[in-house]
Amino acid sequence: MFEHTKAFSGFSVDDLDNARQFYAQTLGIALSEENGMLRLQLAGDRGILVYPKEGHIPATFTILNFPVPDVESAVDELVARGVEFERYGFGEDEKGIMRGHGPDIAWFKDPAGNILSVLAEN
Repeated sequence: MFEHTKAFSGFSVDDLDNARQFYAQTLGIALSEENGMLRLQLAGDRGILVYPKEGHIPATFTILNFPVPDVESAVDELVARGVEFERYGFGEDEKGIMRGHGPDIAWFKDPAGNILSVLAEN
């Protein structure tokens, strides 16, 4: 039934202005805005809807993963832009990178508290 639809995902934030600044300026993602919502323009021609929600509760799981060729370089660049990395007790190193248990991965949060990650491509 849905095999040919152009499905997309979305998530809520508590402050659209903070989200706009973070996703566009800190992460460098192109975005558009319409009807009081943001659409993140990611590679692969699929947008992700970001919408304001009163009473927003951050997701307790990773909502958005960014595959990168070099996790350590991505972490260093994000730290230089003011991003702090999370430690969840999975043996993350001093930079917050979990290595050797699947792809290298590091988790961080957006201003609304939603969990994002950078992880090794393939």
